[in-house]
This record gives sequence, structure tokens and C-alpha cells, in this order.
Amino acid sequence: MTKRKLAAAAVLLTAVALAAALAVGTGSGSAKPSVFKAAWIYVGPHNDGGWSQAHDKGRMAVQNALGDKVETTFKENVPEGPQVSQVIDSLVRDGNTIIFATSFGFQGAMKAAAAKYPNVKFEMATGTYTSKNMAEYFGAGEDGIYLSGMAAGAATKKGTIGYIVPFAIPEVIRHANAFALGAQATHPGVKVKLIWTNSWFSPDKEKKAAENLHKLGGADVLGQNVDSPAAGQYAESAGIPWVGYDSNAKKFAPKQWLTAAVYNWGPYYTKRVKAAMSGTWKTGFYYGTMRDGMIGLAPYGPGVTAATKAAIAKKRALLVSGKWNEFDGPIYDQKGKLRIKKGTRPSVQDLYAMDWLVKGIIGSAKG
Repeated sequence: MTKRKLAAAAVLLTAVALAAALAVGTGSGSAKPSVFKAAWIYVGPHNDGGWSQAHDKGRMAVQNALGDKVETTFKENVPEGPQVSQVIDSLVRDGNTIIFATSFGFQGAMKAAAAKYPNVKFEMATGTYTSKNMAEYFGAGEDGIYLSGMAAGAATKKGTIGYIVPFAIPEVIRHANAFALGAQATHPGVKVKLIWTNSWFSPDKEKKAAENLHKLGGADVLGQNVDSPAAGQYAESAGIPWVGYDSNAKKFAPKQWLTAAVYNWGPYYTKRVKAAMSGTWKTGFYYGTMRDGMIGLAPYGPGVTAATKAAIAKKRALLVSGKWNEFDGPIYDQKGKLRIKKGTRPSVQDLYAMDWLVKGIIGSAKG
């Protein structure tokens, strides 16, 4: 080989080596770190005006707090069935390192996925199962629901309130009980009639339930534990007050809106994603409260009087202090049986097993 060819070969090898070095970076840290991926799974649309929208607001809080260090995504309208597992598999393949599922019916698929993907962190809202890489979280929504029930009780003139509920599970049952107890606090003797939709998000069913409760059930105030604002839209058209749930949905019924129990998921989600990114994430059970800001009350509508606001403020202060709780005994069920004794308060575990309805509720605890 001639000297000219040897020189050319040396130049070529140097160029290749330089290109390789630039491609992989050097020890000086010039390589751009990979973006951390986090995902959420919703049972309804991300903009449902209720439950899923509240969670998506929390997701966006994570994105805003961490910027380009994190990439968040969500899957919406995911049915509670076999499709959940497919969605989780897809999210794992896409590189998501932590996955939040936000509906009780997702728990079976999440539990199986946690065993299948030990290097992925799983978080389940409203569930009951935990493992080394799967945590459970929720909040004392019943506290905010009790306060919203006080607004409903103060608004009814006929003494009958309609309450639209999804599934007959402990979560929904304790929420219905809290709502009724709150209504009774401002309107002793009030009746709360239930209609079960057997769906978390079904605007058509919710609207029909609202109409039936009003026209056939005699309710002159409506409340809900379902996800869409359909009942509120009906209430606005019918001219009767409405209490929402999960999010501030005043825009759907500006004249008839009273208030709603709301969840602030952002701080929790941000904390957990940061922990997963830093390698400090640990499993556990979190139950947020009004004291830590997880649970709140949406702004009042025009129909809530100053006296009602003052009454709610007093109860809220007691809840935050821990000196009182809406489930402090004595509390009786529909048949008059003493369920919670005087001087006692149910634990979170007791609330998670609640399968009976309080006195004053008209409807079945079996759905």
C-alpha cells in the first residue's frame, strides 16, 4: 500500500472514531438522558367534567412541574374488563415506568400486571391490593361529600333529594351515606332516593335517572356519585338545584349549581412520579384528607345562602381538626339497627367494607 493510501486510510479511521464518539457521547455528560415516562388509565373521557377530568388535571400538574424531564400520557374510555390488560401491556411496551389506574374495576388487571412486570411501578386508585411494586391510593371523599350534602339539604323545600349512584360497592355506599348524613344535618328528616346506573360514566342513563328522580320520585334537588354532568344539565333545564362530584362543573348548570366534593390529585401524582424517577418509590396505601389538601369543596353556586356557607364552614373546620367526623356514632341503618355505636368512629378499613345504608336513604345497598 502506498503512503498516500495509508494516509487516506488513517484519516478515514479517525473520522469513523470521531463520529462514534459523538454518537455515544463522552464521560463529560454530553449524552442527553432518556425521558421518564408515566401513564394514566381512565374509565371515561379525560374531559368528562368529573372523575377522569380530575385525574387528568393531576396528570397535567405532573407535566407542568417536571417539564421535559417527564413524558406523560393517558388512555381514556377503557372498559373494566379484558381490555385493561391489553392497554397496560401497550403502555409497558411504550416504555412507561409508572402506571396509574383510576377505576376500581381495573384492579384485577393491575394486580396481574404488577406480577408480570416487576420493574414497573403500578398505582391503583380506590383499590384494596398492594404488593412490592403496586400501591393503592384514594382520599376521604366522604368528608367533602358530607359538606356538599349539607348544601343539598339546605336547598330542598319538599324534603326529598335524588342521588344518582353507579355501582353498589363500599366506596359508593359510604359516599351515599355521607351525602345523606350531610343533608340531614341541614334538613332533619330529609329523604334521599337512590337510582343505580351500573355505570361510572353514562350520560344517557344519568339524565334519565335525574328525570325519574325529579318527575316520579318527587326530588327537588339532585346529587350524584357518577362522572358526567348530565344530571346537572337536566337540573338546569328543570330549574332545580344540583350537587356535582369530583370536579367543579358549575359551567354545566350555572344557575342551579350548589357545590361538589373535589379531589386535588396533582400533589400526590407529582410526589410519586418524582420518587419513581429518583429510585425512592415505595409501595403503600395513601388516604388523602382535607387537612393535607387532597379533598376540597368546589366554589358555591348562587343558590347557597350565607347561613348555609357558615354552617358548612363550621363542619369543615371540625373535619380538618379531627375532633369530629361524619361517621361518629351513633348511626343507624335503614331498618333502624345501630351500626356505629356512640363514641366510636369507623376505621378506613371499616369504611372500605361498608355495605349498608343509613337511615333516611330510600333504595337498596345491593344496587
